[in-house]
Amino acid sequence: MWVEEYEKLSSSEKEEFRRLVNLLLSRTFIIRDIYDAKEGMMRVNPEYRFIERNFALFSEYLWYSGWALYKDSQYGVIALVNSYEYNRVRLDRNTTIILFILRLIFEEEREKVTLRKEVLTSTGQVIHKMLTLGLVKKKPSDRDITEALHQLAYYNIIQKLEGKWEEPDNKLLILPSILFVVTNEKISRIYETLGEEEDSNQELNGAEEQDVIRGEVEQ
Repeated sequence: MWVEEYEKLSSSEKEEFRRLVNLLLSRTFIIRDIYDAKEGMMRVNPEYRFIERNFALFSEYLWYSGWALYKDSQYGVIALVNSYEYNRVRLDRNTTIILFILRLIFEEEREKVTLRKEVLTSTGQVIHKMLTLGLVKKKPSDRDITEALHQLAYYNIIQKLEGKWEEPDNKLLILPSILFVVTNEKISRIYETLGEEEDSNQELNGAEEQDVIRGEVEQ
């Protein structure tokens, strides 16, 4: 039973367990390799290691509440999924498009770099690809860009290394958790949906995009 394993923890470890359970419920993903701004380099996330060491305890505890915990050691991702498909986060159209573009960039760059699980990009590259693929007719506002990227960073899908969110030459790290949000099977489906909603937008004479489509991040 998870209670027996929990009682074996020290007082500080029990507090860390409680904190990380709440962090998982809030952020969905915990990533092993993260960028340390102070050190200016990638390092192993101690939160990931703590959960990894006590994975059975976390899994059993969360299972009683209807959550399934998954660990992918290859990509260094711990993910929490609701067994009843509740507690989903809905994304507006702009954020859905940016998420889709980030996934495409991740796939393209991953083919070039085999030693890293993360991919480096920039807001400028994301916007350029959005325009090139015809998913938007003009560059989104700085506010929309910032809100979308900030939300994706909150769920540990990307990490900002330097610059402001809206700056075209900033540095964004696309984390491997994006593979679990937008799977290979979902890529074509999302693209088709975005195209259909663009046609619908034209027919509705400029209806608000975020009222037309909802993307989903499963928790």
